[in-house]
Amino acid sequence: MPSTLRGADIVVRTLERAGLTDIFTLSGNHIMSLFDAAIETSLNLMHVRHEAATVHMADAYGRLTGRPGIAWVTGGPGHANAVGALFTALGQETPLVLLSGHTETDQLGRGGFQELRQVEMAAPVTKASWMATDTARVGLDVAHAIRTATAGRPGPVHLSLPSDVLDATVAADAVLWPMDADFTAPPVPLHDAVVDTVLNLLAGAKRPLIIGAPVLATRAGRNLLRRIEATLGIPACLSEGPRGFNDASLGAYAEVARRTDMVLLLGKALDFTLKFGDAPFASDCRFIAIDPDGAILDRAARFKGRLLSLGCIADTYPAGEALLGRGADRFMGDRAWLADARACFDDRPSTWLELVSRTPGRLHPAEVFRTLQPFIEREPDSVLICDGGEFAQWGQSLLRNDRRMINGVAGSIGSSLPMAGGARVVERTAPVFAVLGDGTFGFHMSEIETAVRLELPYVAIVGTDSRWNAEYNLQVRDYGPNRAHGCELNPTRYDLVATALGGHGELVEAAADLRGAIERSLASGKPSVVNVIIESIPSPVVRR
Repeated sequence: MPSTLRGADIVVRTLERAGLTDIFTLSGNHIMSLFDAAIETSLNLMHVRHEAATVHMADAYGRLTGRPGIAWVTGGPGHANAVGALFTALGQETPLVLLSGHTETDQLGRGGFQELRQVEMAAPVTKASWMATDTARVGLDVAHAIRTATAGRPGPVHLSLPSDVLDATVAADAVLWPMDADFTAPPVPLHDAVVDTVLNLLAGAKRPLIIGAPVLATRAGRNLLRRIEATLGIPACLSEGPRGFNDASLGAYAEVARRTDMVLLLGKALDFTLKFGDAPFASDCRFIAIDPDGAILDRAARFKGRLLSLGCIADTYPAGEALLGRGADRFMGDRAWLADARACFDDRPSTWLELVSRTPGRLHPAEVFRTLQPFIEREPDSVLICDGGEFAQWGQSLLRNDRRMINGVAGSIGSSLPMAGGARVVERTAPVFAVLGDGTFGFHMSEIETAVRLELPYVAIVGTDSRWNAEYNLQVRDYGPNRAHGCELNPTRYDLVATALGGHGELVEAAADLRGAIERSLASGKPSVVNVIIESIPSPVVRR
């Protein structure tokens, strides 16, 4: 090791010590020292076309691995471009660290180059946001950011790195390097006595229901919920989307909520997606809240009062395992209720199996996803990303995959193309599919070039109806069909956009041609866009 180290050297070596060597980045003045320092390390810098894409790629990485995705961007406008993408990661409880360059500390308040209140800007969409000020301690700052991102309820963290802190040198023996324990926080368990209380409350209910948090929207999390359901005999579902009881992936979810008399919130906040515990829940439905965040429990207690039977602090995954451990021999559910609730969640009208477009040259979304599902099932490690409004909602309803990611509780769209690239960094063999509408495609189409350059193949199924269809349907519903405007898009050849950027493109206007288009896209070994011309119809909602 050299006798002196720059702050930039300390940052990259700290990331290397943490084993976080996949870096999603876009270069800029404030972070050029980081790029230089990375040359002597094992860090793999993957640079993109827009700073928001660094965050979306890191988001996908964090969701699939459970480890923080790392995004590097420059200060000022680069940081501003990245911040909006943090909202998606915050809603989905994704561990992620955004490292942003920053104006020199001696220029703060003096109109420094690209000076911006970055810490304050990122604070509302992160778990924590701060600026490093001491070169010798900057490694501890990075370690603390990694630890915070994964502790309790996971989420994004921001750390600003001023240029002078990165450029300054300190003696190697003066560096305060983080220890292994500085990178990870010990899990907060659910103690046995509390677990037994929770189980006894659930056993006393006639129709209990368990609702899991977005952090459980992983292969491991979905499996955990299935094991809890099978062991305790209590229906369990995952609440990860912004449409609440209209979530296309949960069938007749509202009917289950209407009939339950007790809900266990397993890390799930009692928020707008659950109507804050109001209807369709019965007025006397009781709640149990297990949450890593005491503030979330306090909020539930203030608004549900006596209907909150129990609130306790614990990390979500350990709490779920504790319920399994203590409830191993306690099948406490009513089998008829379990079967009925599960039938509601799995309910898809039989008529959907025969849905076809009646418009020549267009496909019904159901035709698209009936064709896509067998491709997903070929490989158990396939990754599926559903992004956008009505078209993607059909995908969420009809497609089955444990490694599925959606745009999430935040309700933001546009992340799918960079997320597909980020997913390919993790999953190197099995197919990666993205499902998105044509409006969504426009947000990050330039990232196809990123994926081509970095050799990150995926298949994007773009449903083109030449409309912002979710907004169109809201206008029609709320104001009438004669008041709908500002939602039109051109019937663009998005397949040719992919080809122009070095990828593979397919245009599909007939259902019979879709299977071959997907096959050729997979065989191309390139980032691919299958541009499917679809009917413009609302998203599916299942009601009984």
